[in-house]
Amino acid sequence: MDGGHRALRNVFPYRLLTVAMPTDSGPASGPKFVFVTGGVMSGLGKGITAASTGRLLENAGFDVTAVKIDPYLNVDAGTMNPYQHGEVYVLKDGGEVDLDLGNYERFLDADMTFDQNITTGKLYKNVIEKERAGDYLGKTVQIIPHITDDIKRRIRDAAAGHDVCLIEVGGTVGDIEGGPYYEAIRQFAHEEREEDVLLTHVTLVPYSKNGEQKTKPTQHSVKELRSIGLQPDVLVGRCEDELDADTKEKIALFCDVPTDAVFSNPDVEDIYHVPLVVEEEGLDEYVMEELELADDARPKAERASQWRDIVTREQSGTVTVALVGKYALEDAYLSIHEALKHAGLEHSTDVEVLWVDAEEMANTHEQRLREADGIVVPGGFGTRGTTEKIAAARYARENDVPFLGLCLGFQMAVIEYARNVCGLDDAHSTEMETETPHPVIGLLPEQYDVEDLGGTMRLGAHETDIESGTLAAELYGEHCTERHRHRYEVNPEYIEELESAGLRFSGRANNRMEILELPDHPFFFGTQFHPEFRSRPQRASPPFVGFLDAAIDERERPVSEVEA
Repeated sequence: MDGGHRALRNVFPYRLLTVAMPTDSGPASGPKFVFVTGGVMSGLGKGITAASTGRLLENAGFDVTAVKIDPYLNVDAGTMNPYQHGEVYVLKDGGEVDLDLGNYERFLDADMTFDQNITTGKLYKNVIEKERAGDYLGKTVQIIPHITDDIKRRIRDAAAGHDVCLIEVGGTVGDIEGGPYYEAIRQFAHEEREEDVLLTHVTLVPYSKNGEQKTKPTQHSVKELRSIGLQPDVLVGRCEDELDADTKEKIALFCDVPTDAVFSNPDVEDIYHVPLVVEEEGLDEYVMEELELADDARPKAERASQWRDIVTREQSGTVTVALVGKYALEDAYLSIHEALKHAGLEHSTDVEVLWVDAEEMANTHEQRLREADGIVVPGGFGTRGTTEKIAAARYARENDVPFLGLCLGFQMAVIEYARNVCGLDDAHSTEMETETPHPVIGLLPEQYDVEDLGGTMRLGAHETDIESGTLAAELYGEHCTERHRHRYEVNPEYIEELESAGLRFSGRANNRMEILELPDHPFFFGTQFHPEFRSRPQRASPPFVGFLDAAIDERERPVSEVEA
């Protein structure tokens, strides 16, 4: 393997004059670090490229973890609008993070923590608090070394105890917000052994109108990286198709990397096929050689193949699922889409998701409920779309259509039952209607005095006790531990009345209602928690598996049995 290009990190004269800054903790001797940056435009798939690399390294026998760097000033993603940033993903420790952490958990089949998400807000908050406490002993607190040192410390802490740590830098090279992170990476590369650090750069390779793959955007992106003292070791080209041999050679020539360090990551129908594509390109083998891990890897014939077996499993038939939400983009409900896909893999069935805009349901989207084999009402906040979500729950209940309500969807099902079965007219949640005469959904007691919105909900993993002889017990067993993100709950004052009318709360956490079901319905199931966050391709979420099983049965039901 020609390792000469690795020395390019040190060819810039001004870099030789760099003085190593003091760090809070010394360089780690064990883990290997793979930094993944992006150029030209955001949303190229840096996270999927990194996660796919991690999947292949795990197949080869290595313990892999990940860090996602988000350069925004928010401390976490909890207060962000899904339209801007996609879904807020919740970790087991209650961290509210970017959806890319969800991809890492799904690809690596691992549980991440809030420490594995670095944001500029988190960094500055920590450094300023330390300054106020006098921890810097009168020094002038600056971006370098104090912010960059904190970045490096967090990366090393997250990597401790693992063989490989993947670090994805959000945004694109050249963004003003990313400056401190690129400087930290530059320092990091000097402080660690050369064979312990690898820089992968993901860029766009577009087509011209005459069908030619254009390398100029990649060249400019790498030029931008080099201007701040970073030379990529690996280049991954995102293109509609595989990169031509001539394109790879041109990129290698103008970006100073070997031709065999240039890889294709073409468009695929399913993101779970990306590890298979980059494996065929040899990306994993190249990374292991560069990091001097090849001798410790499992022989190819002995590497884990479960991922390939699952994602290439032949599918028979299609189930349609209506997703009733108010954010008209897939990223806002990404984990639900993925959990449905995982359940489909387990049933060897394709899942087609029919988007139902809650606000348009009565006018143009109601037909989609009738077309669907099952209905999912997801979580959310605020009044908009709740009337239609309640209507969707009623339609599913009255027409024996499989129903899965998640968090807010669970609460909407309670409200619907209170109104239309218990006869509690105008029953509602105090989140949407503070003066409702029947507050069947109310604020959690511990939320009464909460003023700050960020990070103050009931968050993270909590255990639920499950009643025997119920659908919940059939799916989960005696207990389950799932992730939460809510401020409101079923009002304890209405539980007896609801259950007397036939609604069954089959899962509880002390006096808190966690799971509901209807015993005489093919599948009517709601959870206060978010089971989608723990679903994996190799380990589909139990409620989604049960829901899809019922939806497959619904698909076979004669149309004449379904009310119009």
